[in-house]
Amino acid sequence: MFNKETYIRRRAELKRLVGKGTIILFGNNEAPYNYPANTYAPMRQDSCFLYYFGQHRDGLVGVIDIDNDEEWLLGDDIDVEDIVWMGFTPSVSDLAAEVGITKTAPLSALRQVCSNHDAQDKAIHFLPPYRHDTKIQIMDLLGIHPSKQKEAASLALIQAVVKMRSTKEAQEIEAIDHACDVGYAMHTTAQLLIKPGVTERFIGGQVDGIARSLAGGTSFATIFSQHGEIMHGNPSERPLEAGRLALCDAGCELDDYCSDHTRTMPVTGKFTQRQLEIYSIVEACHDYVLQVAKPGVKYMDVHFAVCRMMAERLKELGLMKGDVDEAVQAGAHAMFLPHGLGHMMGMDVHDMEGLGQIYVGFDEETRPNLEQFGTNCLRMGRRLEEGFVVTDEPGIYFIPALIDEWRSKGHCKDFLNYDLLETYKDFGGIRIEDDVLITKDSCRFLGQKRIPYHPADLEAFMETSKNSKY
Repeated sequence: MFNKETYIRRRAELKRLVGKGTIILFGNNEAPYNYPANTYAPMRQDSCFLYYFGQHRDGLVGVIDIDNDEEWLLGDDIDVEDIVWMGFTPSVSDLAAEVGITKTAPLSALRQVCSNHDAQDKAIHFLPPYRHDTKIQIMDLLGIHPSKQKEAASLALIQAVVKMRSTKEAQEIEAIDHACDVGYAMHTTAQLLIKPGVTERFIGGQVDGIARSLAGGTSFATIFSQHGEIMHGNPSERPLEAGRLALCDAGCELDDYCSDHTRTMPVTGKFTQRQLEIYSIVEACHDYVLQVAKPGVKYMDVHFAVCRMMAERLKELGLMKGDVDEAVQAGAHAMFLPHGLGHMMGMDVHDMEGLGQIYVGFDEETRPNLEQFGTNCLRMGRRLEEGFVVTDEPGIYFIPALIDEWRSKGHCKDFLNYDLLETYKDFGGIRIEDDVLITKDSCRFLGQKRIPYHPADLEAFMETSKNSKY
């Protein structure tokens, strides 16, 4: 939580950008895990509520009446029975005072607080809900059926929030730096534990434990798998096998901000020649982003520059053929890279994605291509600005089902060597990912320490684990 002035300033700027009407920002409620009293813990507050109201307690709603210049925090004070189980919790009025708000009311007064504005035909602004209990609250308050709420959400509010949260303040950058430092501990732990016979689940659990020990937990479900070609491969019971690659995609949340890194490691600690050939392409693409990403450059252009570099290098290995520009235009590179180069990151690991990716990663100038496979998964295309935080995560994947489907259809046959691709079906996948801050005239990695990824550095670091007890 930042100082009171931060939230006062943010709400004032939000009012200026939205212009008129009443803004309602719903905090999250406790979510049952498998029965009412057994909830997911710790509760994760809604990021937009946190950004403007700063409080983590469940059952809160923030109301900003722009026209009358009033700000409310609504919620129910806990009673002694709650204190017995949960300990002391400040009153709603105390929580409000901490973020510069003087008007409070119980949650049951939400309709009354908003009713005058309905009568005056003033706009009620809310964001697209993603939790079912919030959808019920909106239906009870405004009479909008949950199936219609995404379309009824306020575009003016969405655009204002995206504008503000996209550009990170100095204190936010510091928080992400700290989260990335925990990310370093998470990934280096995995690198030191990797060896034949250790299970994916064991290493994934150790990575999660670091996040829970040094931060507030993981920023998304940890991906750890020898099947790196599966984008979201959760840890399984499989023991690691010599000769394979293990991919770890993991991050933490610390002080409300996220980290997100990916590393791919040889299970034996040494790359084979074939693995090194593919890995070196991903490494070069990853490092190229640091040379070209800066204010004014479209991230979509960076993405396609990386795709052309990747296609050129794959052509040198014989996996691709033909004219590189034509191959990328036809989408042949998506056989190997079926996702975008990166996404916004901040309070959410895919920052503000719930508000609509077309508003977060794109704008009126830069529009998404939803038709072409691979390009339709590009989450970030707009021009970069100072203060943006984006991920840099190129990858090369050999997906057997995709190889079979494209080959059966003859898709991009002028640009892909299917006979050679057949011999890579057991390869898996490689991804290297870091978090990048766009600076005044360039960019930089976030975090004070770099998780080893250059092949010689990675192999040398993994060598230090040989005397490990695991």
